[in-house]
Amino acid sequence: MGFNSGMASTSPSVVWPAVHEERRALIRDLEPLLPSQWRTPSLCPGWDVHDVLAHVIDSAKTTRLGFIRRMVASRMDFDRDNAVGVERERTPDPGKTLVQLQAALSRTSGPPAGLGTRLVEAFVHGEDIRRPLGIRRDYPAAHVATALHYQVRTSTKMGGGKEIAEGWRLVATDTSFDHGDGPAVEGPAIALLLAVSGRPIAEDELGGPGAPVFLQRKL
Repeated sequence: MGFNSGMASTSPSVVWPAVHEERRALIRDLEPLLPSQWRTPSLCPGWDVHDVLAHVIDSAKTTRLGFIRRMVASRMDFDRDNAVGVERERTPDPGKTLVQLQAALSRTSGPPAGLGTRLVEAFVHGEDIRRPLGIRRDYPAAHVATALHYQVRTSTKMGGGKEIAEGWRLVATDTSFDHGDGPAVEGPAIALLLAVSGRPIAEDELGGPGAPVFLQRKL
């Protein structure tokens, strides 16, 4: 199994500026939304666009100690904890919720996990929101590859995509990323990241000899 390591660093001085830029970009993209658009179902089952924004804010505010306390309160149920966080951060007015993301934009806190999780959250949830709204963003491919590197080595039980990636050679076509053994599945890093994160993607986003079966397995 190989990995081409020509990717962005996971050092705080690299990750946090990238995360902060994604938060700024999301604010810019969401400011023009009409009230009805906020109710658009996201790629996260059961959550609309407004819910995902509230989750992004909740995640940005999370501290290591706070995360541990919350896990105890939710009896180690991640879904329950996420639901509580969304309810806490979601306001009746989506515009006011968006202001809360602006207030949390420069935060550098997070749960007790690798900094790669911050990039995963930024990119995957960005697409959870943008894709259903028809909004396109060109993500920084090297940073997406860093997030992808984290996901393919993290169990699905911990929010990763290791089991989904197993048995395939995943190759990014827009940056240096080559992971695994098996039939090759090729495409932009963001499409590969979404796929191993359990999100639906279009058939034409991935190519290579392994793509047809991989996509069938995913969809």
